[in-house]
Amino acid sequence: MKGPARKKLFNVGRAGDGGIDSPPMHHVGAAARTGTTESSRPRRIADPARGSIFGIIGMRIGIDFGTSYSAAAARVGDRLQHIRFGGLPQFRTAVFFPTALPDPADFQLTTAMEGEVAALVRAAKAEQTRSGAAARSDAQLHRDAVRTVRRQWLEQQVRKAETAAADLQNAVFGEDAIDSFLAEGSGHLVQSPKSMLGYDLLPRARQTITGIAAHILEHIRLTASQQLGTTVRAATLGRPVQFRSSMGPAGGQQALDILTEAAQVAGFDAVDFLEEPSAAALHHHASSAQRQSTLVVDVGGGTTDIAHAEIGGNDDPVIHRAWGLPNGGTDVDLALSLARYMPLFGKGATRLPAHHYVDAAMVQDAPRQRAFQQRDFGKVPAPYGERLQALQRDGGTTRLYRAVEAMKIRLSEHGDSHHRLDYIDPALSVTASREDLEAACADFLARVGDLLRAVRDELHAPPDSLFLTGGMSRAPYVQAMARQVFPQARFVQGDASLGVVSGLADYRPQLVPLQELRGLR
Repeated sequence: MKGPARKKLFNVGRAGDGGIDSPPMHHVGAAARTGTTESSRPRRIADPARGSIFGIIGMRIGIDFGTSYSAAAARVGDRLQHIRFGGLPQFRTAVFFPTALPDPADFQLTTAMEGEVAALVRAAKAEQTRSGAAARSDAQLHRDAVRTVRRQWLEQQVRKAETAAADLQNAVFGEDAIDSFLAEGSGHLVQSPKSMLGYDLLPRARQTITGIAAHILEHIRLTASQQLGTTVRAATLGRPVQFRSSMGPAGGQQALDILTEAAQVAGFDAVDFLEEPSAAALHHHASSAQRQSTLVVDVGGGTTDIAHAEIGGNDDPVIHRAWGLPNGGTDVDLALSLARYMPLFGKGATRLPAHHYVDAAMVQDAPRQRAFQQRDFGKVPAPYGERLQALQRDGGTTRLYRAVEAMKIRLSEHGDSHHRLDYIDPALSVTASREDLEAACADFLARVGDLLRAVRDELHAPPDSLFLTGGMSRAPYVQAMARQVFPQARFVQGDASLGVVSGLADYRPQLVPLQELRGLR
């Protein structure tokens, strides 16, 4: 979650690894060079049984740094070992810093501050006399001086809060992060930082996102080191074919740069990247006795990725091509929230701009969440104004998003879903049907269908098998779309949660020195 510029601020050290540190080697894989949306050159991937260059730097792990959930695994001898986080093989990609950012309402003039105000007033009067400027009243000068002191106080409090919040020992991860945030009612919760990596970021925002990513990667590295009984210093990170981005291909390169920087600060001496559907193809290869062509469809929270590969048998797997779509399950969450939940807060019934409701629904987008929290809904007609104000308090948007996710999952398996919003109003509730989910996923499903058909049209022959993985691959409507486009392919439902990370653990990259990589960029 940080880069070199943030080392001091975020204070991520290497203590507690349980091993002896050696000088960093600073290798980064060649896969980091590409930020393309499509890969067309066939790539033969080394069989993990044939050894690895990583032997010179110790244990290496695969990391699936996901939009919604993250996981890690390692190949230990002949055994694939999944790292456990709180007893589970994955954790929600969220981190909570208990130290709250300062509230401007907490500002109070102390005796020392009053002395600063008096000094500023005297200086302003002297400047007026010297320059011959129009005289301002003592009251005006006093207000300006207080405003200056208040601004300085806020800046100081922000620096203190950031430094304290960045202490890894105080950070809470996964579902516990969300539970702690809701229980404490203060602090700073960050969800799905991966979704922001490819967006146009101001320097300070980029430093913050890098720092958050480094916290999560450090959490993964230390947890893996403890469970594997050796210091972990190398990793292969999964990456989508196409990152969510506001900058086109440049956004994908920025995302890789941020992740590389974050990994280095998190204590990794070597990192490499592998496209997530290619990693899933490796996992499929490991369990396939017969040689076959396969189409891997990885549908996650933020992106949808496809890879065409030759796998199975005794030969190395070959990745022929990969395609990507910067859309995933969170797009369905947003559509369902806007259609069924936000009308309870006045969407369609008030004159509030629609983007206010998008801001409230997108908990993964920190700037949108801040914008929603800062808005004044006091003049919005009842009952919507009061409900929006309640949504601004006590983690209301986080609770709402949890409910939307649960509703999406339930409607995938049942005909209806009911949810109480008693944290907004004791009498408030929402009901949705399977038809509501179908309407919410229509746009996303159309995009996935278009991508699948485009892939089908580019293939010289239909694949022998269709391998689905990723959290959203569990959705019946996603499976139905894939079967519809490739009706003759043998359908294989892979491990929805761990298919990608299992392949990442088996990947054996060819590393290039960091300085060489920089020269190629």
